[in-house]
Amino acid sequence: MHKLKHLIALAAIAGSLSHVAAQRNTMDLSGKWGFGLTQSVTNDSVFLPGTMDTNRKGDLNDNHTETTQLSRKYTYAGPAYYSKTIDIPKSWRGKSITLTLERTRPTTVWVDGKRVGSCSYLSTAHHYDLSKVMAPGRHKLIIMVDNGDSIPSQIKSNSHACTESTQTNWNGILGNINLEATSPLNIVSLKTEPDAKSRTINITAHISDPSLIKSKQSLILTAGNHRKELKLTKGNAVYHSSIQMGDTAQLWSEWNPALHIVSASIPGHDSRSVKVGLRDFRTEDRHFYVNDTLTFLRGTHDGCVFPITGYAPMDVESWRQYFKTIKEYGLNHVRFHSWCPPEACFEAADIEGIYLQPELPVWGGFDDKEKELMDFLLADGEEIQRQYSSHPSFVLFALGNELWGEVPVMQRFVNRFREMDRQHLYTYGTNAYLGWQGNLPGQDFFVTCRVGGGDGYSAHARASFSFADADEGGYLNNTYPGTERNFEEAVLRSPVPVIGHETGQFQIYPDYSEMKKYTGVLEPRNFAVFKKRLEDAGMASQARDFFNASGQWAARLYLADMEMNLRTPSMGGFQLLDIKDYPGQGTALVGILDAFMDSKGLITPEQWRRSCDEIVALAEFPSYCWVEGDNFVARLAVANYSGHPLEGVRLNWRLVDGKSTIAQGQSSLPDGQGYITLDSIKVQLPVTDCARKIELQLSIPDKWIVNSYPLWIYPKDRSYEQGEVMLTVNPDDAMADYLNKGGKVLLAPSRELVDSVTVGGLFQTDYWNYRMFKTISEGAGKEVSPGTLGILTDPAHKALSQYPTEEHSDWQWYTVVKHSYPLILDRLNDIDYRPAVQVIDNVERNHRLGLLMEFAVGKGKLMLLMADIKELEAKPEGQQFIKSVIDYMNTPDFAPATAIDYDDLQSLLTQPSVSASISTLRNISYD
Repeated sequence: MHKLKHLIALAAIAGSLSHVAAQRNTMDLSGKWGFGLTQSVTNDSVFLPGTMDTNRKGDLNDNHTETTQLSRKYTYAGPAYYSKTIDIPKSWRGKSITLTLERTRPTTVWVDGKRVGSCSYLSTAHHYDLSKVMAPGRHKLIIMVDNGDSIPSQIKSNSHACTESTQTNWNGILGNINLEATSPLNIVSLKTEPDAKSRTINITAHISDPSLIKSKQSLILTAGNHRKELKLTKGNAVYHSSIQMGDTAQLWSEWNPALHIVSASIPGHDSRSVKVGLRDFRTEDRHFYVNDTLTFLRGTHDGCVFPITGYAPMDVESWRQYFKTIKEYGLNHVRFHSWCPPEACFEAADIEGIYLQPELPVWGGFDDKEKELMDFLLADGEEIQRQYSSHPSFVLFALGNELWGEVPVMQRFVNRFREMDRQHLYTYGTNAYLGWQGNLPGQDFFVTCRVGGGDGYSAHARASFSFADADEGGYLNNTYPGTERNFEEAVLRSPVPVIGHETGQFQIYPDYSEMKKYTGVLEPRNFAVFKKRLEDAGMASQARDFFNASGQWAARLYLADMEMNLRTPSMGGFQLLDIKDYPGQGTALVGILDAFMDSKGLITPEQWRRSCDEIVALAEFPSYCWVEGDNFVARLAVANYSGHPLEGVRLNWRLVDGKSTIAQGQSSLPDGQGYITLDSIKVQLPVTDCARKIELQLSIPDKWIVNSYPLWIYPKDRSYEQGEVMLTVNPDDAMADYLNKGGKVLLAPSRELVDSVTVGGLFQTDYWNYRMFKTISEGAGKEVSPGTLGILTDPAHKALSQYPTEEHSDWQWYTVVKHSYPLILDRLNDIDYRPAVQVIDNVERNHRLGLLMEFAVGKGKLMLLMADIKELEAKPEGQQFIKSVIDYMNTPDFAPATAIDYDDLQSLLTQPSVSASISTLRNISYD
């Protein structure tokens, strides 16, 4: 059996992946090809499948200052010519001969100097009928591949099918490159449309040349053990039938990805077979159902990030490994941002049970005035439907990313595609109009960051935004932490299922040890620049600490964001951006996996699945911070999207302090699926003589489900003796005199006094990357994000001995960090100085930032707190923080090792440091 990856599109009709019988003879054309940049000179050589990059052809890239993306070693845009001499065997005389190029850029083909034709598809295979130009004997085949002006500029510059940010705009030919000889009477395409309810497979077969049909010839259809024979009729090219598979035939889903083989044959001439999944994917009451079973799309975005090759894998095994990895992290869905993956991806998803959302290769406007673009996209989309639609994993389709323009044009495209195939659901552009127009008529589902406009965050469908898009970055950065919020108010504005668009985007500091992994066509020159900047700032020794602290905090933010989605009863799903890094658009290192889909070591798959799986145990409570004696109240819940009821199963809960159990109990789960609320628990928190961290633990032992939440308890008495400490917000003469006399001072200057030497307080890690959204915010006249990546501190520092913490940010730090304005310490002469509580800056600025610092100043001792002390005093955790600091200052342990004179202190507080120049970085959605 020979594998034919794509079907012949000679008559603009095609089917899905096929396995064909011995009547089909295939000549593999992979290997060495002639190469040149003009048709007449192809005396250089390359190996195909491959690209000019993998063959080290093109212009040597000597730019080592690029930071917006990974760097290609060789670049080229324009036509390139690939040539090969081919011997056609005598046995192929009278056969139909087809050239298949599985994935490439727009091509033109010549045989023996005669132009055969051109093809422009980016998302599907190119097929050429060479029957009339390839008789038995020797021939010269030339293929021109053009990755230049033959691709519409809007696609070339922005689509992930071509953008340099990820896949790169390579020139070459990938996947299967072959000639195939078939009988002139052959099966051009075999299309299947399963009906899961009746367990019936509807089959449509197209015959190549019905004039060749002779009497008593038949088309044999088989599916499993079932067989049908259809009489072929001269002049009839299309044959329809159906096969009932029986009540015991298995259905396809994420839980049971069962596949059936459907075959069609014309005895003595041709045969073709396809793999089919019996499945129905539909919507009801804002939810998705597969075979009438409720499902929740836990997805990730894919921007075609494959740094070794610069292009997507073309083999099934690589994609199976990709899907196995995301399944380890509880995901069941992938959205392909402005590109469509190859056949092997759909095959692998069929096998692994993953739901896919491919897209047209466009990010930008839909406008009838752009006729070239519209024609290009419509043709590409029609081929996507023809070649991939029979795959059960293909459940959703979007017209592109963050589209705007003419809705009637989008509607026309969707209507055309629905006409071709109704096996999957359609939407306009993912996050069309950035969600501001809400759901638009004609969409089956709505992928969006917001559902129209609204007060505050009421329309939001994700928990984090840029400062350009939401006041101070949205829920997680700008609301007091707890676990009661969800997106129900927004979701109920849409009559169709809502999928949260590009959820997360929590930035993590680079792991420079990753640089050695880039052994292919792309180099991490952006990483090298960032590393040098850190070295120049005198903090090279802290790189690993910055990575760990920002990464641990980002992981916690992701878990919280995903749980907000699961706590939303009417939510259809979410699409992360991203579970892996996106090394483009200014370098957005937002993944808990790196660009190679390898773990960064920040969180295990098991820990991640506590908040992202088909069953998740949840608790709703208003705050992570409590006071001894408080009644801790939490409502228990379970998000059950497992396909099975949990009636009678027990959810156990325990409130623990170290190894001691404070309280425990259990709730019985009712029947049903989706978001299920259970009993509330009420526990009086124990009296404590010190601040401590405790934990609420949840488990469903029968299902191996666990989850946990940290809680912090503070004593009722959070008062402190000021003792010898002067507490002031004004660095005036009185403070100077007190220090000169050997006094101790806690200085918490007001923001107004030090505004020129600080950055703002950012609770979450910066969104996406600082450079891009700084440009966008300034262009929109909006506040720019403080741009920081959380705190780095030493939990053993005695200033924090009464304020339990790890080395990174966590929920108890909200009050302190949100009301902080870290001091820029770049002017400090001691480059080895590290604050007691340091704030991690982004890779563009690389400021050394302090939130809590101690210095010897003259004869005195100074603790410098860069936060609004009145705001801190309004919350128990803020009061406890102040108490911990002042109590420390009243002990002999308060002995700052770094000395600065008073003039240097004044300079730090008044003289701005020289900041790095940050060039603009635009985003098409905001232009």
